Amino acid sequence: MPEQPADPTTDDLVLRNPVVIAAFEGWNDAGESASQAVAHLHDVWDATELTEFDPELYHDFQVNRPTVHFDDDGRRRLTWPTTRISAVQLPDGPRDVILVRGIEPSMRWRTYAQELVDVARTHHASLVLTLGALLADVPHTRPLPVTSSSEDPELIEKLDIEPSRYEGPTGIVGVVQDAVTAAGIPSVSLWAAIPHYVGQPPSPKGTLALLRRIEEMLDLSIPLDELPEDARAWERGVDELAGEDAEIAEYVQQLEEAKDTAELPEASGEAIAREFERYLRRRDDPPRRG
Repeated sequence: MPEQPADPTTDDLVLRNPVVIAAFEGWNDAGESASQAVAHLHDVWDATELTEFDPELYHDFQVNRPTVHFDDDGRRRLTWPTTRISAVQLPDGPRDVILVRGIEPSMRWRTYAQELVDVARTHHASLVLTLGALLADVPHTRPLPVTSSSEDPELIEKLDIEPSRYEGPTGIVGVVQDAVTAAGIPSVSLWAAIPHYVGQPPSPKGTLALLRRIEEMLDLSIPLDELPEDARAWERGVDELAGEDAEIAEYVQQLEEAKDTAELPEASGEAIAREFERYLRRRDDPPRRG
């Protein structure tokens, strides 16, 4: 029998009105933007490790293999794919933070989601914030959009966000959102749109967009360190890529025009519709990467 996961109730750390911020590598994480946002928060806030889930329960190790490394003493170590929970006590804020960073599980999704619900309940979390990133038709030269959605009527009104209208296949983010909603814990899902023509990791501009949205939503300040410069360097690198391929450059220009037209104050619904139809026609001949 596999060892049971650590019981989060055994942790006696007292957190103030904490918010859970969770991200998962895999299907929900284009450019690793979401998981890197949580990793950034862990580092800049010097988070304290609370517990981790038993990887035997949730992962197929032929899909997500353990890795071998040597520690500072030269000893060989195995690191298993898992979900790690850490905590941050913010001295200058009205609430603390629980960080969840894991890999989308291969099995037992309902049990996995319930274990996360138990963590939130144990520490009396007031909000669960899930992060995701998806590939989309957006230009890398403009601010990357972050959409917010919730099923909580009070949060929808308070934060002026929309209920999710998505129908179709979902990942662990959608399953966790459903579980915490069913448990009566307020939750919001944030998704960054990553340019599909440069969706390979890392995507620091997507990570930066998520962190800035978290700052706005939670009314706190996040140390960004080198991330803004990393995002600018990433954008310059994509500029160089586009400059080497005329078709990619033309496609980026089409996306820029569609984005700018949609954001003009005087843009009517009819003008936006025309621009969108023009864009769809051009998609019939998609750009090739060199």
